[in-house]
Amino acid sequence: MFISVLELFKIGVGPSSSHTLGPMVAAYDFLSRIKDQSIEVSSDAGVFVRCTLKGSLAFTGKGHSTDRAVALGLHGHLPQNLTDVDVAGLVSQIWKDDKIEIDKAYRLSFIPSEHIIFDKGDPLPEHPNGLIFDLMDLDGRIMCSETYFSIGGGFICTLAEISQLQAPLKMEPCTSCRYPFDSASTMLEMAEHNGISISHMKLMNELEYKSENTLLEGMDAIWLSMQTCIEKGLGAEGILPGGLGVVRRAKDLYQHIEDNPVNVNINDWLCAYAMAVNEENAAGNMVVTAPTNGAAGVIPAVLYYFVTHEKGTIEQVREFLLTASAIGGLIKHRSSISGAEVGCQGEVGSAAAMAAAGLCAVHGGTPQQVENAAEIALEHHLGMTCDPVGGLVQVPCIERNGFGAIKAYTAASLALRGSGEHFMPLDNCIEAMKQTGLEMSHKYKETSLGGLAVSLTEC
Repeated sequence: MFISVLELFKIGVGPSSSHTLGPMVAAYDFLSRIKDQSIEVSSDAGVFVRCTLKGSLAFTGKGHSTDRAVALGLHGHLPQNLTDVDVAGLVSQIWKDDKIEIDKAYRLSFIPSEHIIFDKGDPLPEHPNGLIFDLMDLDGRIMCSETYFSIGGGFICTLAEISQLQAPLKMEPCTSCRYPFDSASTMLEMAEHNGISISHMKLMNELEYKSENTLLEGMDAIWLSMQTCIEKGLGAEGILPGGLGVVRRAKDLYQHIEDNPVNVNINDWLCAYAMAVNEENAAGNMVVTAPTNGAAGVIPAVLYYFVTHEKGTIEQVREFLLTASAIGGLIKHRSSISGAEVGCQGEVGSAAAMAAAGLCAVHGGTPQQVENAAEIALEHHLGMTCDPVGGLVQVPCIERNGFGAIKAYTAASLALRGSGEHFMPLDNCIEAMKQTGLEMSHKYKETSLGGLAVSLTEC
C-alpha cells in the first residue's frame, strides 16, 4: 500500500473531514459527472439535483455543516480553494439562489433546504457515511445517479469502488515503491535490513511518485498552514457557532500561560496549541486534516511545541511528517480513521500515534522505538467513543485534542527511555482498534445518539 504524506495531510476547512470535506468533494464529483455526460435539458425543464444523506451524515450532518458542504460542492467549490474565502458569506448567497449553473446554456434547480434530505433510517450497509446524488426530472425519473461514501480524512469512494477495497480507502499499490511495507512488522524488518530510518524509507517511496521539489514544497506548505492555524486560534475569541454557546478558550489559556510562566508545564502548552486548532476547526476556518479534522489539533500541537520550545529545524519537521504519515498510512490501510466507523479511537487515537512516532523520530529514536511510541499512544485510546454533543465538533472534541497531544508526547518519552522491545506490537494494536470499532454500538460512532451527546439535562 502507498498513501502520500501530501494526501494524508490536506489543507482545507472545518469542521469535519468525513462530514464536511468528503461530502463537498463528492458533490463536486457528481457535478463533474453531470457535465461530462452532457445531459441535454432546457433551463425551464424543472430538472433538479437531490442529495440524500445516510447514516452518521444524516444524524450529525447539521452540526458538521454537511448540507453546506454539499451545496458548496455542487456550486463548483473544493475545500482547498476555500481557505481564504468568506465561507459563511458564500453559503448565504448559495442559499438565496435556487440554481446550479452547468454552463451558459442551462442551469439545474437546486434548493438546499428542500433537495438535501437527512434520512435517519437504516444506513447503507457498506459504510455509515453514505450520500446518494440523483439528477431528477419533474416526473420523478432519475436521469443520473451516484452513491458515494465519505470514508474518513476527506477521502471518498463510490459504491462500485468500495467493494473492491481491502480497507475503506483508495491507495496506490506499493509494487513500484522501493520499500513496500504494508505492516509495522514489515516496516521494521526493512528498516533493520537496510540500516535506515522509517522517514527515509517513506521519503524514498514518495519520490517514486513525485519530484523531491514537489514533495518538500508540499510538506513545507502543510507545516506553514499548521502554524498559521495555531497562531490564528491563539488570537481569536468569542462564541463558536452551532448553538451550544461554547466559548473559545485557547487565547485566554495562552495568555495566562505567558503571564504566569513559573508554574507552567508542557501540558499547558500542548493544550493551548491543540485547542487553538480545534477551535478554528469548529468555527469552519482553515485547518490541516491530520489525519482528520476532528483530530486536527494533536499533530500540529506536538510539532509546534517541538519547533518553538525545543528549536526544531525545518529538516526535522519534514522527518516528523514523513514518519507520522508512515504510521498513519498503516492505520488507514489496516483499520480506519473514520469516527463514524470505529469511534474517536480512529481519529484522536490515530493522530496521537502518528504524533508520538514523529516526535520519537526527531528526538533520535530508533525504528523500534518509533513503532513502540506509536503503539503506546494508540493503545491508550482504544475504546474511545465519538459522541459529540449536538453533533458539533466541540464537546468533547476540542479538549480531547489537547489530551491526545499530551498522550502522544508521553508515549514518545516512554519509548525513548526503553530499548524498543515491548509486549504488544503496533500491528496487533491496530487490529484491536478495528475489532473494537466493529463491536462498538452505532450510538457511539458519530451519531450523537449516546454517551456525552445525550447526558445533558435540559432545564
